[in-house]
Amino acid sequence: MSQDPEKPRRGRPPSAAARRKALSAARAILLQDGFGRLTMEKVAQASGVGKPTIYRNWANAQDLALAALIDEAPDPAPEPDLPPDRALTDQLTRICAAFASTRGRQIAQALAAADPDSEFTRAFRNRVIFESREAGRAILTRAIATGLLPPQDDMETLLDMIYGPVFFRLLAGHQPLDATLAETVTARIFPSR
Repeated sequence: MSQDPEKPRRGRPPSAAARRKALSAARAILLQDGFGRLTMEKVAQASGVGKPTIYRNWANAQDLALAALIDEAPDPAPEPDLPPDRALTDQLTRICAAFASTRGRQIAQALAAADPDSEFTRAFRNRVIFESREAGRAILTRAIATGLLPPQDDMETLLDMIYGPVFFRLLAGHQPLDATLAETVTARIFPSR
C-alpha cells in the first residue's frame, strides 16, 4: 500500500538525488529484464541507494515500477499558442510516441497484468489518462470559445472518443500508435480544418 501523502514520514526525508538514481536504475532493469524481474533489492544494488531509502519513497516494487515507467510521461498540456486543432494533434502525437516506445509497451504489459483496482492502475489512470483528458478538455473548451467547434452536450463522451483509441491501441496492440492516429482522430473532431 502506498504512503499517505498527508501523513508525515519517519526518519530523514528522502533525497531527490537518491530518488532519481533509484528511478533510473529501475528503468534500466525494466528495459533489460522486464517487469517481472524488478525487485527492491536489484534497484538498491544497481543504484547504490539503500533499501530503507527506496522503501521511504515506494511501498513495493510495483509502485517503484509505475513511478519509473510514468515518471517521464509526456506533459499533456498543449503549447498555449497553437490553434486548438494543432494543439490536439500535438498532444496526441506526443502521447502516441511515448507509448510506442519500449517503456510504453512495458506499461501496457504491466497494466494487462495488474488488478484494475491496484495502486498501479489507479496511478496510471490519474497520472496519464485523466491528466491527458483534462488537457484535452481545455483544448476543446478553447475551440468552442473561438467557434472552431460547436457547443458540446456531452463533453465526456467526446473526450472518450479522442483518448479511447490511443489507450485501446496501447493495450490491444492491434494497430500502431503513431502520428497518423493523432492526425486521424483530430480530423474527426475538427472535420473542417
